[in-house]
Amino acid sequence: MKKLLFITIIAATAMTLSASAQESIKVESSADEVITLWNNDTAPHSSCDTTPEHVIKRGSGYKVSHTSETVFYLFKAKNPTGHAMAYFPGGGYSTVNLNFGVAEWLRERGVTTLVVKYRLPNGHREVPLEDARAAIAFLRENAERLGINPQKVGVCGNSAGGHLAAWSSNVLPMNERPNFSVLVYPVINGQMWSYKGQWSTLHELLGKWRTPIDIEQHSADLLVTETTPPAIIFHSDDDFIAPTINSTLYYKALKRHGVKASLHIYPSGGHGWFSRESWVYRKVWLETLYEWIVAQ
Repeated sequence: MKKLLFITIIAATAMTLSASAQESIKVESSADEVITLWNNDTAPHSSCDTTPEHVIKRGSGYKVSHTSETVFYLFKAKNPTGHAMAYFPGGGYSTVNLNFGVAEWLRERGVTTLVVKYRLPNGHREVPLEDARAAIAFLRENAERLGINPQKVGVCGNSAGGHLAAWSSNVLPMNERPNFSVLVYPVINGQMWSYKGQWSTLHELLGKWRTPIDIEQHSADLLVTETTPPAIIFHSDDDFIAPTINSTLYYKALKRHGVKASLHIYPSGGHGWFSRESWVYRKVWLETLYEWIVAQ
């Protein structure tokens, strides 16, 4: 039994070392423009993470850790509807899981999308919010050349990126907030228990010395007012990483304050289907997403 345990430990250690030793690669995309905004040295605030940024391939996208540089991947609509959104990928605030499939799909239908490789907080909560604020500003500042109506600029995020989208929708200065938000299996409330969806995400954002007041101040459903922008929310009933109650809490908070909202909960899909082409409800959710965006 001891021999078997020893072999198991050695194998697990070897797998961990192998994963960590993977060579970092370059992110490739079909973006029309790739804009490097700033890094930890030039941005207003730093995450103080000195570990080199690391990129590995993950399915059709990329898993980026130790992000120290903010990069915008711009997918410019060919026949603009006037709508645009900044998209914040998920990753539990410990990685940024870049994917470009939805941005490509929306580009073909007239919606400009800015995929944001934001800097991870490393316990410095102001850092990702700073990047989100800059992404929204970028779209508005370039509205004329991109065929965007500056009053039709939204945010989109999945998982931890959904938290960033909802958070920025409620705490940025009024004239800098998005006009709408798209939240996909978002982490919303840090007071509930879910190891991956709640505890680890808020741990990465707020640091190990976070207090109950910190968690309350970063639970997006508790920040909603009548000035919060309208939202469409998507989730799966069998998501046990970021439980569905995250979405229902935010939806209830929006309705309680008279804010327009739409909630869609699918029977299955689990967590992480944003870029999954094989997901059974993919066509339905993309069409619903597009119809809602262009109605804003």
